[in-house]
Amino acid sequence: MEKCKSILVFGYGNPGRQDDGLGPALAAMVADWNCPGVTVDCDYQLNIEDAATVAEHDGVIFADAAVNGPEPFAFQEILPFYQPTFTTHHQEAAGVLALAAQLFNKKVPGYLLAIRGYDFNEFGESLSAAAQLNLQQAATFLRQFIQNQAAGEPVGCTAAQLFKDRA
Repeated sequence: MEKCKSILVFGYGNPGRQDDGLGPALAAMVADWNCPGVTVDCDYQLNIEDAATVAEHDGVIFADAAVNGPEPFAFQEILPFYQPTFTTHHQEAAGVLALAAQLFNKKVPGYLLAIRGYDFNEFGESLSAAAQLNLQQAATFLRQFIQNQAAGEPVGCTAAQLFKDRA
């Protein structure tokens, strides 16, 4: 991602389903940082309408809970790709990027920050202790990533590289 003048952090998931609320929890943390040039949005899921919001920014970071995958989180670039689905009320992040390009002629670099969660099967508005730890590490990584973008630095490492040195 080249230097971004405006970054959208979009957290999504259902806070009423325990660790599925990791994306919205991260979005709330980022909102509290009051970073210049950073906009925060949050919803239960991604929708086609979100393409308009994405198109208003120079970069987007989608944050969601991961049912499986690496701990504490995975961070990867997303390429635009739209695949029609049964319903337009649920989109993948790659589809939202593709719609931003197609409908608004705006190619927005995007990343997915998938925070590892553990408890998804019960109703409740609390995160598991392990998910809270992963959330803190993801927030630390994201803050550094945003600071690097503000300074015009390229993405210098992956989340795995960043945390390998701390282990």
